[in-house]
Amino acid sequence: MRGVTVWFTGLSAAGKTTISRRVADLLSIAGAPVERLDGDVVRQSLTRDLGFSAEDRNRNIERVTFVAKLLTRQGTICLAAFISPFEEMRAYARREIGEFLEVYVTAPLDVLVERDVKGLYRKAMAGEIQNFTGVNDPFEVPEHPDLVLATDRQSVEECAQAVIDLLARRGYLEGRAAASAKAAPASQTAYGGRLVDRQLTGDALREALSRAQSLPKVPLDERSYWDLGLLGIGALSPLEGFMLRKDYEAVVESMRLTDGLLWPLPVTLAVAADQPALRDDAEVALTDRAGSIVGLMRVQDRYARQRRREAALVYGTTEEAHPGVAQLYAQGDTLLGGPIWLLDHPAAQGGGLGLTPREVRAEIAERGWRTSVAFQTRNPLHRAHEYMIKVALETLDGAILHPLVGATKSDDVPATTRMRSYAVLLEHYFPARRILLSGFPAAMRYAGPREAVFHAIARRNYGFSHFIVGRDHAGVGSYYGTYAAQELVSALQDEIGIRLLPFENAFYCRACGGMATEKTCSHGADRRVTLSGTKVRGMLQSGELPPAEFMRPEVAKVLSEGYRHEA
Repeated sequence: MRGVTVWFTGLSAAGKTTISRRVADLLSIAGAPVERLDGDVVRQSLTRDLGFSAEDRNRNIERVTFVAKLLTRQGTICLAAFISPFEEMRAYARREIGEFLEVYVTAPLDVLVERDVKGLYRKAMAGEIQNFTGVNDPFEVPEHPDLVLATDRQSVEECAQAVIDLLARRGYLEGRAAASAKAAPASQTAYGGRLVDRQLTGDALREALSRAQSLPKVPLDERSYWDLGLLGIGALSPLEGFMLRKDYEAVVESMRLTDGLLWPLPVTLAVAADQPALRDDAEVALTDRAGSIVGLMRVQDRYARQRRREAALVYGTTEEAHPGVAQLYAQGDTLLGGPIWLLDHPAAQGGGLGLTPREVRAEIAERGWRTSVAFQTRNPLHRAHEYMIKVALETLDGAILHPLVGATKSDDVPATTRMRSYAVLLEHYFPARRILLSGFPAAMRYAGPREAVFHAIARRNYGFSHFIVGRDHAGVGSYYGTYAAQELVSALQDEIGIRLLPFENAFYCRACGGMATEKTCSHGADRRVTLSGTKVRGMLQSGELPPAEFMRPEVAKVLSEGYRHEA
């Protein structure tokens, strides 16, 4: 296979990084050798000494061209995503590399401004930023690009497939590889291109547990405990540990990692102010609330957080009445960042709690599902939830009931009771080969739209092609708009690589004689069977079962017995 450099050029926020990342996913699935060079990443290492003057921009492209040429000569498909505003330097790269395809990624300025979560375009337009390409610095539109991608009209998937088609036409992809790349769904690859695995097993686990006894101990609060598990099993790929300062600040401010990858929530480890100072690159043992060692961490960063700013930007409020904000305020002001290794954690133990992303992917492959949907809940299932999953199954190959089994609010039904009730429902009312039950070992943040994106990314890592987002997903109280989560996930679904299935609230209509929503039922509220969560809990605690139109009797019985046992 011949090597080639695919050079993505265009203004900031046009979609160069997102498209190149998806192309890399497709090529990896097809078994083609591929590497990515991205402007933001390169400026953190290879060209960190350069600024943004015309001279420095040219030097930046010269260095990148040298690396791309070496990769291309070795038979690699090199995907280079750089603004590269000057025609002269793009022509230089073409001459030097030889095997070269220029892809112009474009969208109208108003679209770019709207996409720019950092607000850099607006600041440049207001004169607060100078030398910003496309506003107060020129961008020379390519004269003869090999491909033009209009991202205001074409989806990420359509753009990526256009690049694959270009590679195939020009002879850089063999027939079988080209066909494989074109057919591959995004869910076949993990988010960011690689499914992380930070679990230690066998001799490595035994040695780590022995070594950990003499290491400094860092206690985990409830949220970081469950985040550790998600990191270890790869559910938060491509993250390999708790965030360093740069990624933390970028995520809080712009919902992006420093390499430009979409990431909605900070994943951090907070420690108390009196935590002993640690030497640079220190290894520490991570402990649960009982003091048991559950993981290791290499501390690469120690920094202060701005809790109120994080609350305002991530949760949309600084009110302590919000449970996620209250938990944030209860954490320490100092954060530790660095890679982790998982030693002993329920997230990695499978069984009744949950399958790891690799195990779920293996189940999907064994069952032959090409399309599959994840349904998340932290509540017992009633008929409306059942209805949503069954509607999805009418057009998709399979579904997973993926309830959250980490930390939730104190008045939520315990995970063990919920899991028993889910198993009963699936046993009696779903075809076994088309449904899978597995817990999602995460703590609730109640961050609304941002958390919905977080949940969608995790389901991409588990291998699902679709994700159900209901009204006020991950919301609490009246902090978020009813459809805010659906709107944000919908806007970002191409970048995430998972398709949104939005649902209205469903209900049983006595006049219709079945399940319905506002979209399908014209009857009034007096014909609908709806109960509040408080009402249902009260009935179950007293031994009274909700009406069968609202909840399956088998499910209600398990929940009622659970309440009596806990009492």
